[in-house]
Amino acid sequence: VQLQASGGGLVQPGGSLRLSCAVSGSILSIKVMGWYRQAPGKQRELVASVGSGASTNYADSVKGRFTISRDNAKNTVYLQMNNLTPEDTAVYFCNAGLQTAPLWVQNYWGQGTLVTVSS
Repeated sequence: VQLQASGGGLVQPGGSLRLSCAVSGSILSIKVMGWYRQAPGKQRELVASVGSGASTNYADSVKGRFTISRDNAKNTVYLQMNNLTPEDTAVYFCNAGLQTAPLWVQNYWGQGTLVTVSS
């Protein structure tokens, strides 16, 4: 089982990026999917999450700017990031609760993708 994140890069303040994270491997179902970020010298923090029923949760710092969504047919979670600021600079990690066997759900992390917001 693997989570493959992509979409990071360098963007100017006010710009947009879209992150993607695809789940591959043998799984029975995907529970909550989310994005976390870790800036230099700071702890990893939750950015946004989306449940299996599409309910969403956002950090206050990104509300109104970021949108999380999932495509269950593609086992993929997305993070659309608009109006980016330098404070959004961080390594972004995707996370998913994956059911790999009956009654067994495990937390998995992607490899991280760097987002740099700078002029």
